[in-house]
Amino acid sequence: MKNNIIFKRVALIILDSVGIGALPDAKQYRDDGCNTLGNIANHLQGLNLPNLESLGLGLIANIKGIKNNIASKASYGKMGERSAGKDSTIGHWEIAGLITKKPFPVFPKGFPDKIVKEFTAKTGFEILGNYPASGTEIIKHLGEEHLKTKKPIVYTSADSVFQIAAHEEIIPLDKLYRICEITREILNPYQVGRVIARPFIGEPSFFVRTKNRKDFSLKPPSDTLLNILEKNNINILGIGKIKDLFGGSGIKNCLSTENNHDGIHKIIDALKKVKEGLIFTNLIDFDMIYGHRNDIFGYAKALLEFDNHIPEIFTCLNDDDLLIITADHGCDPTFKGTDHTREYVPLLVYTKRYFSGRNLGIRESFADVGQTIAEIFNVTSLKNGKSFLNMILG
Repeated sequence: MKNNIIFKRVALIILDSVGIGALPDAKQYRDDGCNTLGNIANHLQGLNLPNLESLGLGLIANIKGIKNNIASKASYGKMGERSAGKDSTIGHWEIAGLITKKPFPVFPKGFPDKIVKEFTAKTGFEILGNYPASGTEIIKHLGEEHLKTKKPIVYTSADSVFQIAAHEEIIPLDKLYRICEITREILNPYQVGRVIARPFIGEPSFFVRTKNRKDFSLKPPSDTLLNILEKNNINILGIGKIKDLFGGSGIKNCLSTENNHDGIHKIIDALKKVKEGLIFTNLIDFDMIYGHRNDIFGYAKALLEFDNHIPEIFTCLNDDDLLIITADHGCDPTFKGTDHTREYVPLLVYTKRYFSGRNLGIRESFADVGQTIAEIFNVTSLKNGKSFLNMILG
């Protein structure tokens, strides 16, 4: 690592789907009026998140229950998304400096016969389903038939995803993952964002999805921040689904997580052990467990759980560390439907060494985060994004 680096470590935490208000183009996505944090707060007559509040969350936008007249510990702002789309892959790619000009394709009527026939020919399996559905609902409807026929359940959503559900006793995990790998190759020419393994267990009427979900993402079409850091021998540790979202490109070392609680504790453990480089974390429960299921109370509880652990995260930070907390899109649980929402994302940036409390404004792209990290580690600038490092340093 080069001697002139100001910060030795950057901890980048993505609160998956924690949006902070509709983007100007939200209407094009039928998302006008969405506001994940704001609408949750209004529905619950206020949120109590004292540690995020102290970092300046209430200075970014009006959120009921969060004070907006404080001297914040962190620099604060919000970021707009320049990429076309509103899913996790596109959001993370943009954070890492890659702007996606064309959204990934979606399949509101299910996958075309050509894809299904190729799937059957190459995997040896006929399928059940093939329509947009909630993952928990489709295994209720088709799980018993799956047990009888041993056919995997294929479904999609409003996102660009090909999801494959199978009972772990009918199609073992290694076989399910292999089917997903084959499917990933089939779908690469179509630019489908993700293939997702969705294993479950149990008996009819009592099916439960397991924690063995695995994402097989499209690889980024060009280098991202991760590739550039890797080429410069900067240490990168992924926590959560980071490796999956980049198709493994630019990241080798990644720790899987069972849930947000596990992810938070892996962040804390990493801050105690990893001496330098980038610690890049995705906390998925906000999106997968609460946003997509319209669970407003569960979402608020998950926010409070993260908030409660912020002091412990702070105790693990050194003077030459930078903490960045942001998100990748919205998923407003109060909103119509169960899809992601096209939103600004919050930006909270904390360091012990330099004066904080600076207003970073409205950033034009998520890529500003990646560009800032590139400047911190003194590597090649990204093609997109504007660094806010000088604003932090004052």
